[in-house]
Amino acid sequence: MNEIKEITTAELQKKLEAGEKLELIDVRENEEVAEGMIPNAKHIRMGDIPDNLEAIDKEKEVIFICRSGGRSGNVCAYLQDQGYKVRNMVGGMLEWEGQTEAKK
Repeated sequence: MNEIKEITTAELQKKLEAGEKLELIDVRENEEVAEGMIPNAKHIRMGDIPDNLEAIDKEKEVIFICRSGGRSGNVCAYLQDQGYKVRNMVGGMLEWEGQTEAKK
């Protein structure tokens, strides 16, 4: 089993503040993202990932986000097996100290 690449919340925050264009997908449930998401992240619930593979760019590395890093880790393992370039945000939104925006 290939190890999944990780990124810390602090590393991600630095990249975003530096203006890097990153693919971010938040896999939490609707009521969780209602409390705030990282700006520009897409929201695809973990259970909806298999039906939304076409929404995930296979050419780019995609960073997955959840509350603590567990669910997003599972999503990363699933997608990595299918040839996607993935990275898991460890610590999840519990450790995120950067900006958030309410999900519309």
